[in-house]
Amino acid sequence: MLDKLQKLESMIGHTPMVKLDHPKINLYAKLEYHNLMNSVKARAAYFILKSAIERGEVTEGSTIIESSSGNFAIALATLCKHVGIHFIPVIDPNINSSYENLLRAVSHEVAKVTERDETGGYLLTRLAKVKELQATIPDAYWTNQYNNPDNFQAHYQGIGAEFAQDFEQLDYVFIGVSTGGTIAGISHRVKEAFPNVKVIAVDSQGSVIFGDKPRKRYIPGIGASIVPGMVTRALIDEVVHVPETKTVQGCHELFTQHALFAGGSSGTSYYAIQEYFKDKEFETPPTVAFICPDNGQAYTSTVYNPQWVEWLQQQNVEDEAVLA
Repeated sequence: MLDKLQKLESMIGHTPMVKLDHPKINLYAKLEYHNLMNSVKARAAYFILKSAIERGEVTEGSTIIESSSGNFAIALATLCKHVGIHFIPVIDPNINSSYENLLRAVSHEVAKVTERDETGGYLLTRLAKVKELQATIPDAYWTNQYNNPDNFQAHYQGIGAEFAQDFEQLDYVFIGVSTGGTIAGISHRVKEAFPNVKVIAVDSQGSVIFGDKPRKRYIPGIGASIVPGMVTRALIDEVVHVPETKTVQGCHELFTQHALFAGGSSGTSYYAIQEYFKDKEFETPPTVAFICPDNGQAYTSTVYNPQWVEWLQQQNVEDEAVLA
């Protein structure tokens, strides 16, 4: 089983780093959608599954369970299908319909929760479902991307190490946060290589990870309804919260200005960078990097759909009225 899994290793990592035109900074985007199944989550899914198999925690008779808004589930489903073990993703209504269709096609089973939790999101409801499945399925293994130290190692040894190799100097790195594994692993590695680098955490407005007031969110892949354990391990200098309407703006600017057809968290980070540096002046342009975790294919019916964007704007107006 392990040998079969390791045959996919060459399809994960060493993703392109591209320089983007910017008037004030030397800006670079790491295109993680060149990974297996088109997302950064392939790194963590592979490392977590491989490590569990090596430790004997996952065998041919295991059933893998995970709560995921999309990309991690798709990466894990692909890997499990390849090695021939069962996988059950726990999803919610915010998942893209094409992602859900794919998961139902390749997973042993799909569990979908429909009730929002007390924060207005679905994560706590999904995690409760994970616990329920663990209690009822023999040899169930929860990969637990929110607190699994292998998630940290995947990005410390992966993107973090690649940043250290790709740059002679790195001044800022902007990282979108959801499970926290990406920013935890990368932040430790880049600060070892570049002691003065500033790690900027990018979060969605309404996510509770960094103490923002909880509210309904409609774009998956960034933010959370809990504070993941991985976040406490991250070395973070500053936090930027981005409204979801600005996430849409960031995605469209990436596409029209740089021909990068990227997903929601990419647009969130790109918008955060524009806001962060708009009033700053430098004698020497700093070197700034950010991650494009996935491409825009899964967002064609939402972020890149004018009707949906209009709906999102109206939802925000209604949500603001409720919160007021």
